[in-house]
Amino acid sequence: MGVDASQDTRARTRGRGLLARSPLALDMMFYVGCLAYAVVVAFTSEFYGFRMWGAFAAVGYGIAVAHTVWLALRPRRPGPLYSRGFGLAAIGVLGMIVPLGFLVIRRLTGTDWLITPFSWAAQPEVWVIERSADLLLRHGTPYVDITALGRAPEVNDYTPYGPVMSVFGLPRALFGGTPLGDALTDARLMFALTAVACVWVTLRLLGRPRVPVRAAQLAMACPLTALTWSVAGPDLAIVGLMLVSGALAARDRPVASAILLALVLSAKLIVLPAAVVLAVLVATRLGGRALARFLATLVAACALLNVPVLLVDPSAFVEHVFRFPLGLGVVTSPAASPLPGHLLASTGPVGKAAAFVVLGAAAIAILGWLLRRPPVTGSDAMLRIAVGLGAFTLLTPATRYGYLVYPLVLLGAMLCFRRAEYETPSAGPTSSSRE
Repeated sequence: MGVDASQDTRARTRGRGLLARSPLALDMMFYVGCLAYAVVVAFTSEFYGFRMWGAFAAVGYGIAVAHTVWLALRPRRPGPLYSRGFGLAAIGVLGMIVPLGFLVIRRLTGTDWLITPFSWAAQPEVWVIERSADLLLRHGTPYVDITALGRAPEVNDYTPYGPVMSVFGLPRALFGGTPLGDALTDARLMFALTAVACVWVTLRLLGRPRVPVRAAQLAMACPLTALTWSVAGPDLAIVGLMLVSGALAARDRPVASAILLALVLSAKLIVLPAAVVLAVLVATRLGGRALARFLATLVAACALLNVPVLLVDPSAFVEHVFRFPLGLGVVTSPAASPLPGHLLASTGPVGKAAAFVVLGAAAIAILGWLLRRPPVTGSDAMLRIAVGLGAFTLLTPATRYGYLVYPLVLLGAMLCFRRAEYETPSAGPTSSSRE
């Protein structure tokens, strides 16, 4: 046993050394994989927005591949052209900014609500969130009564988000109606601006650490992030707010963290595991009193954000926010990506029951890990949230592969948090809260 353990340790050490000596080799593998994904999407996707993203992104990833080869063949010199960040910049421009701008303008042709996915310049969640904002302004609730439509309800009649998500559609509801107004108030721009602002705030809270290239690849350059940025975007705004909440908790500001977390939970319930992890982080770092303040603030803020809308139409609130995402609504949720949980559930009633058993077992295992080795730093918390959301996405019977953007962004954030903790060793537990 001792010899085996020693051999495993030496193997891991050699592996880490190889990775440290060969960053360009890993860059090449990453960019080639991304390029292949973009090309496949460009030629095979049923969605217009996906195909256009793939066409633009393939150029960006291709430049990143070529630049990585060029770096490997030439001696390193000072200057941006010799930086590994050059490839990331190409992806940011051609895989995110350009396709988003193109699709925002293309959307002005008005083909969104047609039942023709090959013509959609934005995914349905964009239209739904903008509509929810208009409903909120006119009726005090973003949710329609599915039973009073005067016709058979369909999937896009649902708003499967919390009330806070409607905020991103308010600019269009207030200032849209003209081509220029519609272009400038596209909800995707609101999601993108929120995500960028959240990254900036998070890095400031962390002490402005240098962002590792690997972190940027996971959180920004990964195809799931770039594609989501261009065709939809709400998940990026939500995970951005989650990062700020995590940074506040790691900087011993539990009340502010709870307020941000309440906004996140009141927009999308899928991120509920983050609340559990951040609560344990606060308790570990600051003790029971800080945890009580964190939980009290979280509950109060969630109530303030949700109860007024709930009281307007309780049945509609429950139908949209809870029943539909759980697959119990009048219309069945179309979330059915071929991930392990869905594949198991699709085998029949026994398979569906087994899928829930596996999901529950994974939740218990992760909770046990969380309690046995509670997070002490922000990077610890990011890792645990990433694992929790990744397991949920992979194992729940009704899900979308796009939700994997959460663990990917969180793993990239973990590397940034870890860099900040290395540069600022005082980021460990403190004896008292600053709030």
